[in-house]
Amino acid sequence: MSIEKQQQLVFEEIDKSWEEELAFLQKIGRFKSTLGNETALQNYLADYFKEELELEVDKFVPDMKELSSHPAFSSPEWSYDGRPVVVGKAEAEGPKKGKSLILQGHIDVVSAEPEKEWDYDPWGSTIEGNKMYGRGIQDMKSGVAAFIFAYKAIKEAGIKLDGDVLLQSVIEEECTGNGALAALERGYTADAALIPEPFGQKVVQSQVGVIWVRVKVKGLGAHTERASEAVNPIEKAYVIVDALKSYREHINSREKHEDFKHHPHPLNVNIGKFHSGDWPSSVPSECILEARVGFYPGQDPADIKKEVKDWLLEAAEKDSWLKEVQPEITFYGFHADGVSLDDTTPLFQTLDQSFENVVKNPLERTVITCTTDIKYYNLYYDIPATCYGPVGGNMHGLNEWVDLDNLKEVTKVYADFILRWCGTKK
Repeated sequence: MSIEKQQQLVFEEIDKSWEEELAFLQKIGRFKSTLGNETALQNYLADYFKEELELEVDKFVPDMKELSSHPAFSSPEWSYDGRPVVVGKAEAEGPKKGKSLILQGHIDVVSAEPEKEWDYDPWGSTIEGNKMYGRGIQDMKSGVAAFIFAYKAIKEAGIKLDGDVLLQSVIEEECTGNGALAALERGYTADAALIPEPFGQKVVQSQVGVIWVRVKVKGLGAHTERASEAVNPIEKAYVIVDALKSYREHINSREKHEDFKHHPHPLNVNIGKFHSGDWPSSVPSECILEARVGFYPGQDPADIKKEVKDWLLEAAEKDSWLKEVQPEITFYGFHADGVSLDDTTPLFQTLDQSFENVVKNPLERTVITCTTDIKYYNLYYDIPATCYGPVGGNMHGLNEWVDLDNLKEVTKVYADFILRWCGTKK
């Protein structure tokens, strides 16, 4: 059977199962799979892989002791008990002349707070027009649904692939990346990996690295009756905030990495958490703020941590209180390298072909100012990997959505890519 005939059969299956795919996405979107709450959804997907797709399923909890010696390991501050990674394997029958493929997606999502500000239930998977709304619907449960139903369409069309396919549902892409790392360390490797992160139906060519930093500023607590004699750590934390802002200006004023030459502001330093005190009439004793720092491919996360720490301590030295009571600076949650990809490899060429076949336009490249799991595959396991996913909006914000017409198109691109990459039995 020709590749054109196979594509036609598979695309017809995707059209027939479209309502089922939408219902599936609504279903998984209604799981509140924030950090530490992924178990129920992972159990559901493990059952789905086994019962609906007839895959060989491995559901396992990442072993932090084993992972901690890996150079790409990110240090967490929470337990992994009962929080599994799920891998479903479809092994090609007989001699394998095709190439193997990992289709990997994360099901962990960020908080939807403040939920009362949403126009839609963030956990309701509401469809209005050609959009579905909900936390994690764009980032990236829609992509997970797309690759699952792309594979399912190939299976339903009766086409036998000539290379192994691994469907992976991981935790902690939104922090650490330890879920993807655990699957790789468990031996789940392949000739390539495709991750459906939703960057406007463009393929990722480069991404920054990321670290998280926590700064604890100590003060001198007191009743407000004696506030003039106390030291308010919130006010002293302004020194750190200003230092982080000046550091952001500093790193963006330096020579840019070649991939980001035309990006107006490639490196973001974001203060994402700020907490102090528990009573308006008390001067608090400490203030804790946490920030995310971006850096270029090729830079060592350890070097960036040292640079950030030195920068903040230098700022603290200029303050009479912080000079004597130094802020405590620690790093956790993200120790992630940036990565720059060669977009002329077979992975990109094949994806280009599939995109043009379905969409009838060339596939555009993009550089992203965030991190994804592709760093592990490319930098540590010599597995070419990139991201390509559907169009949506308000990622990590209010009223997150995905374009459903585009999602169907992306599902067809995935299916076409699987057929081309893995090959089929004659």
